[in-house]
Amino acid sequence: MQSLTVVVSLLVAAVVCPSLVRAMTAQGMTRPNYRAASVAFPAGVAIPLVALLTLGPLSLLQELAGAKVFRPGVGPAVTYVVGVSLLGLLDDLIAGDPTARGWRGHARALRRGAPSTGILKAAGSLGLALFALSGQGRSGGEYLLAAGVLVVATNLFNLLDLRPGRSAKALVILGTALSIGALSVHALWTVGVFVGPILVLLPLDLREVGMLGDTGSNAIGAVAGLWLVLTLSTAGQAIALAVMAAITVYGEFRSITALVDRTPALHWLDSLGRSHA
Repeated sequence: MQSLTVVVSLLVAAVVCPSLVRAMTAQGMTRPNYRAASVAFPAGVAIPLVALLTLGPLSLLQELAGAKVFRPGVGPAVTYVVGVSLLGLLDDLIAGDPTARGWRGHARALRRGAPSTGILKAAGSLGLALFALSGQGRSGGEYLLAAGVLVVATNLFNLLDLRPGRSAKALVILGTALSIGALSVHALWTVGVFVGPILVLLPLDLREVGMLGDTGSNAIGAVAGLWLVLTLSTAGQAIALAVMAAITVYGEFRSITALVDRTPALHWLDSLGRSHA
């Protein structure tokens, strides 16, 4: 029955996501993308919205029919993903200092006494991670490590989302690899209410119909971080954190998009399904 989290979220997303993107476009809620094409924005708001809509019927089924729908940990997962989505929405709706990009830009803004929305988002994400992971029986070190994985994954997937479909594709690859490696889909069921809207938004993103924005990329990064924490051992989480931190630092000083474009396999995967390569 736990697979219903994915099935129901897919069904709800199939109805909500396209209509929401059309409504955004009709009401002028658009923004130029990397090619200066006008795209519905922030379409990623559909991810927390669909998740919340999905929780209703699933909760009724669990409580009134006695079905075991939700895995332990779904509550904290929903708290974290929805919370960081709202923090991303803050970034999407409030036009901050255009020079405050990357950690160095945010640090400069903070030194000027004008904290950027990026700094507020990072601090809020850390608070949410610490809250979502609390009371789960981890040691102090394990607790802080898991929080680091959540926060860095959330930021990294936001950093990756510079081309249509890139962050969602990365999540699909990561989730598939983790599930195969662990020979378990328990983590998938835990984050299942978010999987439906992410998969339904992917083709809309690739066709440049809707742009995720920080709202959507934060949600995808949060799901990725949770998948890592739910699947990996402490040592595995430490390795994942180191790898993600290294990629983040690289992106601070170099262009990840340029790296993808000059690496044939990555360029092919990155362009797959996109309207304009």
